[in-house]
Amino acid sequence: MPDRDHAVSLLHQWVENEGLRKHMYAVEAAVRFYARKMGADQEVWGLAGLLHDLDWEKHPDVHPMKGVEALREAGYPEEVVHAVLAHRPEYTGVEPETDLDRVLYACDELTGIIYANCLMRPTGIDDLTPKSVVKKLKDKAFAAGVDREQVARGVELIGLDRSEHIQNVIEGMRDVAEVLGIRGEDIGK
Repeated sequence: MPDRDHAVSLLHQWVENEGLRKHMYAVEAAVRFYARKMGADQEVWGLAGLLHDLDWEKHPDVHPMKGVEALREAGYPEEVVHAVLAHRPEYTGVEPETDLDRVLYACDELTGIIYANCLMRPTGIDDLTPKSVVKKLKDKAFAAGVDREQVARGVELIGLDRSEHIQNVIEGMRDVAEVLGIRGEDIGK
């Protein structure tokens, strides 16, 4: 199985946009948090989170199919490939079935609104609460590119209270806050 170093190298080959890279790192961190919480393999789950949008920049019209081809060619586990397919069921026809599938789906869009929220706060992610995120979710103009329906479906799929899920994703993202530039000391730099 390819390791994280291989995955990061692949990500940098395919993705030039720094914002998209940060999104992929954020999703990886959130998915890894859930892997720890659920007693799953953090390395495998992390790979799915890190590589889920591999082809978005170069091939948005066929996302995630080109990325899936590259993952299969590189020898990534089918568990990772399936999760990547299942995070876009409206395009692939592959519904989230496994815990990894559901977690990846549930974390994907939510990380975007959390990230945007952090950038608007002088303290970044340092003291961010689910209540603040829920308030921003209700404001359709804030982070307008975030699919609120996917966030809601993700909460249903994961089977947790919305605030608990949001808190879990915040905790995961805190693990890589420095990389994402969302700590209070990073905001405004």
